[in-house]
This record gives sequence, structure tokens and C-alpha cells, in this order.
Amino acid sequence: MKLMRPNSKVSLLLSKPLRPITLEEGPSRSKLGSNYDTAWSRRYGVRLLRAMLLDTIVRPGVEVIASPEIKNQDRIDHLSAPVIFAANHSSHLDTPVVLSTLPARFRHRCVVGAGADYFFDKRWKAILWSGVLSAIPIERSKPSRRAGELAVKLVKDGWNLVIFPEGGRSPDGLGQQHKTGVAQLAIRTNAPIVPIYLEGTYEILNKASKRFRPGKVTASYGAPIYASESDDPRELTKTVQAAIDRLADELHSDFLSAARRSAKGETPKLAPTSRGWIEKWNRVSPLSRGEKENRWPTRLFNR
Repeated sequence: MKLMRPNSKVSLLLSKPLRPITLEEGPSRSKLGSNYDTAWSRRYGVRLLRAMLLDTIVRPGVEVIASPEIKNQDRIDHLSAPVIFAANHSSHLDTPVVLSTLPARFRHRCVVGAGADYFFDKRWKAILWSGVLSAIPIERSKPSRRAGELAVKLVKDGWNLVIFPEGGRSPDGLGQQHKTGVAQLAIRTNAPIVPIYLEGTYEILNKASKRFRPGKVTASYGAPIYASESDDPRELTKTVQAAIDRLADELHSDFLSAARRSAKGETPKLAPTSRGWIEKWNRVSPLSRGEKENRWPTRLFNR
């Protein structure tokens, strides 16, 4: 029996039309990383539990481990939400320290910008950190419109944001060059940026640590930095980084001396232009020997 070959034109007309699959609707689209939906973590019930956890467990725990000393917080007494808090970053302890030292009117309505590739790469981590810290995913290595729009929306809705402009923890406790994301966010939302300088967290829990070394941490708050739509994000980024450098200078000298050096452009930089092996050795080796004297940045400001 000879089978008749169907007419290709007729088959094309009768077949179901194919529709291209986009990245947004494709079956392989990940629900983790910058695509993780954190809206549930900002519901009232979760916020209430998080506030209780922060005030009854996290803050007392930070007090035991780090004994934080707060300086210059009167510089933000006049501010109201939303505010972008930008701090230097050398330890996982930085976030609990900042949240613990923030006034209650800020910390109880606050989200934390966290690396999407690290804190949101697994479902259990995404649930944990968005629940405990109200973390939102931030892309560090590639642009993400979704992540950027979420941050802008939350700040415009009155949420405060804690973020680390360096984009990741310092490998050696020295500062790193800031990325422009914080400046772009401030320009789009008109929210003030409050620089924060943290000292001591690297010694307690650095990137290579496997355990806590209880010590002393200082959190120094700077004056708010205001942005306008006409600002250049790169210049605003330099302004924020210089403000954190100056806070470190103030801590190791005094306000007037730091102000004079800032006016002359002579403020010691937390982020060196290069990292030689000698500098790395001098920074890391005291930790391995258990020594507590001559650690950076004291050494940096006493040259």
C-alpha cells in the first residue's frame, strides 16, 4: 500500500502556531538570585518577628562579640526615612553591627542589599537572609534591571537601605574602590546617603576566619550626602568614598585635623591604588600570630 505524502502547505496551515519563548517566561528561568521574590519578608507578621529577633538576639549577640561603640550619631538626628546607609565592608559581621547601631526608627523599616550570587544562590539561603535581615538581592558582577528597580521602589516607598558600595568583603581588611550603584540609587530616589565607617570587624571575623575572635568595634556616622538628578554618579561615588576615608581619619586623629587634611586632599585612603605582597603580609600575618598591636588602620594613620 502506498502512503500519500501530506501536502506541506496544508500541514503548515493546520498545525498549531509556534510562539517564541522569551527569557522571562522560559522554563529554565531561575527563581533564585536577582529573580528571588522577597515581598513576603516585608509583610507585617514577618517584620514583627524580625524586629523581635533583632532586638532580643542579634543586638545582644553583637554586644557580646563586638562591644560596638557608636560615634557621631547625632549627625543624623534630624533625618527621617528613607535613608541610604553606606558602609565599608570587610566582614559578615558588618551587617549585624550596622543594624544593631541604627536608631530604632530606621532599623525596624530597613532592607539590606546583599549579593545575589552569594546570599540568594540557594533557596534555603534566600529564605534565611531575606527573613532574618530583610535582605534584597543585588547583582555585583552584571547589571540587573529587576534588582535595581526593586531597590529604587523600596526606597521611594519609605524603606531605609543598608548597602556596601565596595560590592563585597575586603580580602585583607583594606578598603576597595566603590561601585557606582549607591550613587545611582540616590540620584534616582533623592534619598540622602549616610556614610558609616566600621573599624574592628575584620579582626573579629574576616574572610578567611572560621570562628569569631571577640573584640572591639567602632561605628562612626558621617553627615548626610544629598544627591540631585544632575549629579554625575562617578563623582558622587568619589564623594561617598572620601567621606568614609575622612571618618576613619577623624577616629584616629580629631575632627579639625581631619577637616584640614580633607580640604587639602591629604586624607589617608582606605583603598590603596595597589596591593603589594608586603602590604598584604603586614596586614594578615599579625592575625595568624594572635598579635593585637600595630594593626591597620592604626598603622596607616600613624605613619
